[in-house]
Amino acid sequence: MGVGLAALLGAHHLYAADHGDSPTLTATGGGNPMADLNDVYAWMTSDGAKINLALTVSPADDGTQTFGPSVLYAFHVTSKSAFPIPGMPAPAAVESKVICKFATNTSGECWVVNADGNVADYLQGDFSTTGVSSPSGKIRVFAGQRSDPFFFNLLGFKAAVGAAIATCGNMECPGTLTTDAAGCPALTTAQATALRGAIGSTVNTGSGFCPGGQVDCFLNLNVMAIVIQIDKGLVLSGSDTLVSVWASTHAGA
Repeated sequence: MGVGLAALLGAHHLYAADHGDSPTLTATGGGNPMADLNDVYAWMTSDGAKINLALTVSPADDGTQTFGPSVLYAFHVTSKSAFPIPGMPAPAAVESKVICKFATNTSGECWVVNADGNVADYLQGDFSTTGVSSPSGKIRVFAGQRSDPFFFNLLGFKAAVGAAIATCGNMECPGTLTTDAAGCPALTTAQATALRGAIGSTVNTGSGFCPGGQVDCFLNLNVMAIVIQIDKGLVLSGSDTLVSVWASTHAGA
């Protein structure tokens, strides 16, 4: 079972991590927004016993998108004993996968697959309400629409970029500014203060999907999310204490 699932991950890869992807993935472009990764999150529970994993897809979700058989989802969790140190041999790394697939929006399955292809845990059910736990209690899954947790003042960022270009003489920086030994533009205290203020400013004129007067561009937007809580022992190898996480979506042709 585990080997078969791992083999499925070898085809039709779509990788992304943003909130406004190319038309090939958007609904208006004829693509599949449910394969469009926005963000990936990973954090420990307060007692350090479990790892919380989350990925979001379908940017600016309008409520019409559903989980289904056209996309396979995977968290890639790599176990390590220590952080890599430049000039030193890299610590051994072992990757496990948490793989989820859906028949419908209310019928899903998830596997924890170790590096050797063996299934460490499995659950199935309707993940769309309060979530479902595996019989062992070591994995719990929710999948459904949630408010976009990402925070970004896109309008303030654009204002800061415009202010930086103006500061550099209305050209690509450093433009007319002098630079230090590292090649960084030399700013006066007033210029640096103005740029810091711009990036956190409230811009009253909206742009695209960002409404004016709103610091968090994503405050009113929703996404489709897969949220998993997993016992750390399922993905830690031996005495390892560190994990790194990335995610992928795999859409059928």
